[in-house]
Amino acid sequence: MQYDVIVIGSGPGGYICAIRCAQLGMKTAIIEKYATLGGTCLNVGCIPSKALLDSSEHFYNAAHTFAEHGIKLDHLAVDFSQMINRKAEVVSQVCKGVEFLMKKNKIDVHQGMGSFVDKNTVKVTKEGGETTTITAKNVVIATGSKPSSFPGMGIDKTRIISSTEALKLSEIPKHLIVIGAGVIGAELGSVYARLGAKVSFIEYADAMIPTMDRTMGKELQRAIKKLGADFYFKHKVTNVENKGDEVVITAENPKGEIVTFTGDYCLVSVGRRPYTDGLDLQNAGLEADKRGKIEVDEHTLQTKIPNIYAIGDVIRGAMLAHKAEEEGVLVAETLAGQKPHINYLLVPNVVYTWPEVAAVGHTEEELKAKGVAYKSGSFPFKALGRARASMDIDGTVKVLADQTTDEILGVHIIGPRAADMIAEAVVAMEFRASAEDISRMSHAHPTYTEAFKEACLSATGNRTLNM
Repeated sequence: MQYDVIVIGSGPGGYICAIRCAQLGMKTAIIEKYATLGGTCLNVGCIPSKALLDSSEHFYNAAHTFAEHGIKLDHLAVDFSQMINRKAEVVSQVCKGVEFLMKKNKIDVHQGMGSFVDKNTVKVTKEGGETTTITAKNVVIATGSKPSSFPGMGIDKTRIISSTEALKLSEIPKHLIVIGAGVIGAELGSVYARLGAKVSFIEYADAMIPTMDRTMGKELQRAIKKLGADFYFKHKVTNVENKGDEVVITAENPKGEIVTFTGDYCLVSVGRRPYTDGLDLQNAGLEADKRGKIEVDEHTLQTKIPNIYAIGDVIRGAMLAHKAEEEGVLVAETLAGQKPHINYLLVPNVVYTWPEVAAVGHTEEELKAKGVAYKSGSFPFKALGRARASMDIDGTVKVLADQTTDEILGVHIIGPRAADMIAEAVVAMEFRASAEDISRMSHAHPTYTEAFKEACLSATGNRTLNM
């Protein structure tokens, strides 16, 4: 079978790339090793985690805030199996949606493990061992990533779990120990904390979500601490052991002392690694670096083999579904002779805790390191009428702007609907808006987005109180 394009991997990057290729008139095939399309994001990542985050937030609000709203409930309880079943149904629906899109766009789906025979030929090995071979003018590698672990913390998928197992537990942990207080750890840790589990975060860095603006980490820790969570920063985990019905974690604290933690489950969330295993890259003249990443041209995402491209988690940059999507479109349009581009600085990053955290552009720490003269403006949600009405008063909006030109250089939000609010900041920064530009735009009242306007007013020195 001869194609114009073969896409290996059906996650957000892969299936979006395949659709755009088909839309542009290319005969396209997609290869997926698992039984369902959608990759990590749809099956065991973004979508199921958000389903559980929403369910747990509903329960937490019913238990803690409904009475103040004048809503009385008796005998409130968690039906955890139904919560997991609902999550599974959501996953099923979105995966079927991808299947429909493949049929609608006349994309051939090949189920099995894809591996290179040569630069134009890919072998598809089905679960039973049966193989087929397909060829194409161009091949796109979109195989995503897998959870990482360090020596001494091997994942056994029973008591020592990754995010995949955390999304399908049969019970709510009594004490969940989370190694890593980054995005994945924060999200899944908050799910079980809301449902009544004791949650302890052990983090090597000195703050939550350490790659984001430090203000965000401090505010998020303050919010999650209200759920009863404990935090142990600057702790280096040296060993994790499954003792049967409990897990024992050994770590070195900031003083160099050996300390232990005991819980019934341990979630290892120390990041993800590119998944290039089994691709037989060498047969195509390619290789991955020691981290598993594939080197590509920064403008075209072309590997050193001209007809092979790579996108998403297998190349440099943040491991984000929407980043992979943009790269998939870029490759498709490049193959069609167009001249697309991506501004990676303006790819937003989001943490779906509650309050949510969202950011785009430079952090304050980055601007200081670069020696950029900047000014900062902020506005707390507790001073916002809409936030008061909904009782979502935790968090703040922080705007960083150029000291001389007033151009917005970074926006960092922790608060209600931050994940949606950040889109306005992305649009503003794509058009190189100034803080004054945003402060002079009319924002509907009362809304959460007024906090962005107020933070911009603060950056220009014209702060008002929104109440």
